[in-house]
Amino acid sequence: MRIVLLGAPGAGKGTVSKLITAKNGAVQISTGDMLRKEMKDGSALGRKAEDYIKRGDLVPDGVILDMMKERLQQPDCSTGFILDGFPRTIPQAEALTALFEALEIELDGAVDIDVPRDVLMGRLTSRRTCSNGACQAIYNVISNPTKDGVHCDKCGSPVVQREDETEEAISHRLATYDEKTLPLIEFYSAQKLLIKINGNQNPEKVFDELMRSLKK
Repeated sequence: MRIVLLGAPGAGKGTVSKLITAKNGAVQISTGDMLRKEMKDGSALGRKAEDYIKRGDLVPDGVILDMMKERLQQPDCSTGFILDGFPRTIPQAEALTALFEALEIELDGAVDIDVPRDVLMGRLTSRRTCSNGACQAIYNVISNPTKDGVHCDKCGSPVVQREDETEEAISHRLATYDEKTLPLIEFYSAQKLLIKINGNQNPEKVFDELMRSLKK
């Protein structure tokens, strides 16, 4: 399995990725994880990325793609991979397509986990996160509350609503997604790679629907 995973914030990409990894063996690749590892390892690419981050600048696409090139050639990717959070823009998607061609990698699909906007708002505004930086467990006041509604079940620290998960902040995040990332739906549809999955259902059912779609 080699897929790009699309979907708005709150669509459940992380949960679905974990299910795929556990049941299918494909590795989840996120740009955030790559950046942190490269910087921790002190690699040439990591140092270059860190220079941008220290200046408060975004890491350029070229640096991200160089990291992606190295990551995709590592042995664990031979069993398949899930690209979660990349690409985010059309230029990134075009560059990634060129990279796949250079590495002779054939993408199985770009999977769009489709969830209605009101459901996304409900999911994200009801999310709570453990305030302990070493824990960071995630809860939901509707679907997965803590036992007492106030403290983390794992470490006992207070759970909080993050500043980026207020209704105002989430509306802005979804608007940004619509502007910059939603065009990827059209991009991959034109390449006949788009697979649309109903994300407004149990994660196990999302996984099952995805697997059925990939086998068609």
